[in-house]
Amino acid sequence: MKNISRFLRLLLAITAITTDARVRKILFPAKRINFNFDVMKHTSVGQLLLVGVQGLELGMDEAKLLRRVQPGGFILFGRNIKTPGQLRKLVDDLRNLSLIEPIMTIDQEGGRVSRLRLIGNEPPSAQQLRDKGDIELIRQHGDITGDLLRLFGFNLDLCPVLDISFDDDADNSLRGRCYGKTVEQVIRNAVAFNNALRAAGVASCGKHFPGYSAAVVDAHHSLPKIDRTREQLDREELAVFRAFAGNGPGTAKNRVVDSMMICHGWYPCFEEKKTPASLSQRVVTQLLRDELGFDGLVMTDDLDMGAIVNEYRFDEMLRLTFAAGNDLAMICHRIDKAAEALGVIEKLPRKQISRALASVAAFKSKMQPPTKFSESAFRKLDDAIWKLRVAVLGEERAAERSPENAARSPVERY
Repeated sequence: MKNISRFLRLLLAITAITTDARVRKILFPAKRINFNFDVMKHTSVGQLLLVGVQGLELGMDEAKLLRRVQPGGFILFGRNIKTPGQLRKLVDDLRNLSLIEPIMTIDQEGGRVSRLRLIGNEPPSAQQLRDKGDIELIRQHGDITGDLLRLFGFNLDLCPVLDISFDDDADNSLRGRCYGKTVEQVIRNAVAFNNALRAAGVASCGKHFPGYSAAVVDAHHSLPKIDRTREQLDREELAVFRAFAGNGPGTAKNRVVDSMMICHGWYPCFEEKKTPASLSQRVVTQLLRDELGFDGLVMTDDLDMGAIVNEYRFDEMLRLTFAAGNDLAMICHRIDKAAEALGVIEKLPRKQISRALASVAAFKSKMQPPTKFSESAFRKLDDAIWKLRVAVLGEERAAERSPENAARSPVERY
């Protein structure tokens, strides 16, 4: 806690300090851009934003906007990936315009939700690994994934998916992404992946809290109503998340995920009025933080999904995000609204800002740096992915990639 408090004090100090070389050296270990007071005074609040970027490289206007806003992190999608070298350069450029080392994240789960399959082999999906039933192969998947992400400069992977599969063919965005059909199966398999990923130096994120399994519509399109009683959730969905939150029966520290993503589902058992879990104080603070005892980083799912944009104004959405108890607001596609988001967050109660900044600071104090990039290192890891795929699926099935079915779920287009 002493190190976290010290890091937070330094983080908050940059709003007032412009020339203290000692502080800058501690906070900004990599080579950073020249900056001015306007950038500095906005930096702390911008740390509460996790944003996407527009394309394969940073344009002048986009770079200027991001320098001013100073987001706490960046999330990349297929639109940002063309070649291995291009991707590493984009990550390095984002790091270099950041005054504080940014969270660099991506969805690299395996199967169809594997952004890096655009430049290499597709890892097996959680469902394929589940069906194979070999825990060692799941560990290999986590280990290879961690090495691959650090090679490209990522320090957080937005997985494992901790949802239970009630129906492998359900149209709720989870198809192929679940590690099990029972509480025990999800925990056993997701623990293996989570431990290996973290051992490789990449932080993990459990999703989609408090359990998206019973959704019948995709939150990318609209807000799903999830009619589960509290007793049902406790027996199944929450039994999994409790095991990874750090305060469940028999929970070991090596199970705990570094962060949690809150989904955009409405649970009437928690909120009588139509309210997504991501914007619910009862779900984020009372359930996840207080009852389950999770003290890691908490983020929303993408606030640009239909479940949110069809229901809330932009400023209202952000106020509710932090009132609920989230640490990071994820804005993946409305990148041009980053400055507007900054303005909204600056006006939030100081108590909300300080709490979220403390959580971001604690997370960042544990982030690991990228490994040295080379094309040969990438090819070696890509070959390891292929061998893993063959071990899970066999030669014939390994040659068949997951179908691009964007009409079924937009998650495959992002």
